[in-house]
Amino acid sequence: MDRLDRTTAIPGGALIAPRLHARREDGRELRALAWDVGPGWRMLSSAVLGGGLGERTFVVNAQVSGDYRRLDPAAHLRRIATRSGLRGRGVGLMTAADVSRARFASDDGAEALATVGIGRPTWAADSPDLDELRLDVPLAGPRPGTINIVVAVPAPLSDSGLANLLATAVEAKVQAVMEAGYACTGTASDAICVACPTDTPGQAPDPFGGPRSRWGGRAARAVHEAVRAGAQDDAARRE
Repeated sequence: MDRLDRTTAIPGGALIAPRLHARREDGRELRALAWDVGPGWRMLSSAVLGGGLGERTFVVNAQVSGDYRRLDPAAHLRRIATRSGLRGRGVGLMTAADVSRARFASDDGAEALATVGIGRPTWAADSPDLDELRLDVPLAGPRPGTINIVVAVPAPLSDSGLANLLATAVEAKVQAVMEAGYACTGTASDAICVACPTDTPGQAPDPFGGPRSRWGGRAARAVHEAVRAGAQDDAARRE
């Protein structure tokens, strides 16, 4: 990586407190959202770095070039996280969208941070001809397309409750992009991370995370607001 280090705070909440870290890479200035969570948190994620279920200490959402071709994304994200001052085992997401345009929303304690680029919209159930399609297909102009979402709630959830919360957040994302005028369920590279505190002595983990549960409903509304605002901003810029 070339040398460039500049860090600024961006809007967040009591749980998600991201910093915007700028770096120079391949002759371009790129940015990463860094959330230093610290110990005492569990996460469930589809991310390429730190995906799965377990205790995590940070989340980084890194902007990369629109023609990204590296074959070591997890190692690349780890280096970006380290350069951003993050330590320990964390979650790393990437996108070609400008992460400085992230949208934050909260609802009664639940928080969501979303970066939205819908340059390559797709339906989840679509033609089998599109399966395993790689990004070497020629496209007219730069079309960054990834929706990355980070969700946090302040109460411990069980494993099944956390999985249910992730599914609820995805449902809210689809609702938001369709209400914003996109005919799609998202993009082929969307990633998500949901986070909650580790189990607290004397406090039983909440087993529910569905859309009408206490934390599922709140998280869904936060995700919906953040993604819809990001999708509308993305559409306006593409016009």
